[in-house]
This record gives sequence, structure tokens and C-alpha cells, in this order.
Amino acid sequence: MKSQTVAPRMSPILHDNAQMPPATVTVASTSSAKAQRIPALDFTKGALVLIMVLYHWLNYFVGPQADVYRYLRFLTPSFIFITGFLVSNVYLSRYGVSNPRLPRRLIERGLKILGVFVALNVIRVSLLPPESQDQLLAEHSSIRSLVDIYVIGTNLGGGQGKAIAFYVLVPIGYLLILSALLLIGARYYRYFYHLVFAVSLLGVLALDSFGTSSANLQLLTIGLLGVILGYIPIDKINRFVQHPYLVGLGYLGYLYAIRVWNVIYPLQVVGVCLSLTILYLLGDAAVLKGKVRNTIILLGQYSLLGYIAQIAVLQVLHQGLRHTQLGVGSALGVSFFAAIALTILIVDATDRGRRRVVVVNRLYKAVFA
Repeated sequence: MKSQTVAPRMSPILHDNAQMPPATVTVASTSSAKAQRIPALDFTKGALVLIMVLYHWLNYFVGPQADVYRYLRFLTPSFIFITGFLVSNVYLSRYGVSNPRLPRRLIERGLKILGVFVALNVIRVSLLPPESQDQLLAEHSSIRSLVDIYVIGTNLGGGQGKAIAFYVLVPIGYLLILSALLLIGARYYRYFYHLVFAVSLLGVLALDSFGTSSANLQLLTIGLLGVILGYIPIDKINRFVQHPYLVGLGYLGYLYAIRVWNVIYPLQVVGVCLSLTILYLLGDAAVLKGKVRNTIILLGQYSLLGYIAQIAVLQVLHQGLRHTQLGVGSALGVSFFAAIALTILIVDATDRGRRRVVVVNRLYKAVFA
């Protein structure tokens, strides 16, 4: 088995399911909306956002070449896994497999995420110097480049000069659209998602045997695994995570395996499941209390916004700290804590604005919901 795996260059963004009502909604409606949420799952997503800040901070301020990145390979597929998990665990349980509104909702959400991907990259290119703009436009004017980005998923770039930013929005959008299409088969065959997952996994392994790979296919396969596991009732998941020692031993075995074989695709899948289980366990056990826990949960409710915000914050910090007199050690410390603090402030300000200003809430839902 080759060690070519999904590159975590772009941290993943899952479906952002924060549906906080505006201030004008009744108290009963607000309570109902909150009752539908799973705090441990929001905690898991929020923890992933914070780990994502760490990953991108390392990329901007330390460098793209470091052994620590193999331990962060679970980030990108973890968000996509949770996207799939939410499709079955939340949406299918809410709408039902035969409800015609569900495919429309998933397709609308998937297309919106793809639109956000395009818009963010257009904005990014417009802010670059003219010579960099010309170079990027030249790189993406060919059919081959478009196929690499939107079909194969190989044109990821690398480091701060990556050709495409926010790339993981593409497979997430595809997963939501594909899930909507697969609902047709799921109406007639209960295990239709399982069948498609098996075919997708065989495709990944077949490509690997020929010495090639498709990042999009690898990520979609992990997302489909999330859909399958999302059929498990949340009560059963809560009972499973009550055995932390078993999960801990499994994770130690995973760490040893990636030291020996690197993060080959089967190990990446195992790492996603184990890492998410540990984060969910921490959220379910309420290890962190009070404001810290609530802040992580809030980040999880606005995971898509948090992802975009932390990228923008780190880019500004990277450019701004160049012109200061801070030493290397001070710059590293200031940049890391500032990235976390500013990301939290942006999310918190958005949440407050949605609660108090109807226009802000409508604008947020138009883009992210």
C-alpha cells in the first residue's frame, strides 16, 4: 500500500448547522431550536476548529515541513466525516428518507458551499499583487487545471502560496449533493449508502494499486462512512464512549502505526474515527466546564464561519507581524494566541449580532445556513 493520502492542506469545513433564531422569535421557538442540538457534537466541531487554528498557524509561522503534520492528518477528513454524519443522524431523522424537501435542502446547501468556495477564491485573488493575479489566472485557465480542482482534487498547492484556497469546500459540497441523489436509491434499498460506500472504497484502493489517487474520491469515501455511522442512534454512541480506556488503547495503537507506515489511507480512516471519538468523549463527559466549554461549543455551532475567519486572521497576522520589532519567540506566541482570540471574537460577535439584529441573522443564513 502506498503512503499517498489526502493532504490536509485545506482544513475541512463541515455543514454549519447553527440555526440561532433572531431576537424577535418567541421563547418557545428558541427553546425548541436549542433542544435539537447535540452539545457533545458541537463541542467536537469546536475543538476541531481550534486544532485547525493550530495547523494553519504552524503552516504560516513555523513552516509546511514538520513531522507534527502527520498527527494532524485527521483534520480535513474529520470535518467531511461529520458532514456525512449530520446528513443521516440529523437530516434523515428530521425529514425522513421519503420527504422531497430533504434532497432540495441538501442540494441547495451543497451548491451554496461551492459558491462560497468560488467567491472566497475570487476575493483572495483580487487582494493579491497584479503579478500574482496574472500567475494564478494563467494556472487556472486550462481544462486540465479545472479537472484537477473539481474532479480529481490534485491541484491543492502547498503552504502559504497554495494555488487554491479553501479547497475542502469542494468535496463537502459534492458530498451533500451526492447524498441528496443517493436518497433516491435509499428509498428502495435500506443499505444503498453502504453499497455506494463499498464501491467508492474499492475505487480508492484500485487507484492506489495503480500508483495514483484522487483526493476528492478519498474524502467523499470518508464522508459516506460518516453517513453510514450517522444511522447509529446518538444514545448508542453515548454508551460506547463510556469506555474511554478501549478508545485510548486504540489511539495509542494508531499513533504507533503512523510512525511505522506513515498516514496511509486505511490508517487515515482509522485516525478520523478514533480522533473524533476522543473529542466527542471529552465533550460528552464535560471535562471542561463553564465559559471555556461554552466557547468551544459556540465555535462548533459556527464551524464554517470559524474556518474562514481563522484563515483571514492568520493571513493578516502573518503580514502585520513582519513589520514589528518582536523577536521570533514573541512573534510566535503573540500570533498563536491572537489567532485563537480573534477567531473567537468574530464568532461571538456574529452570534450576538444574529440575536439582536434581524438583518444580520438573515445575511448569515443567506450565506452559511
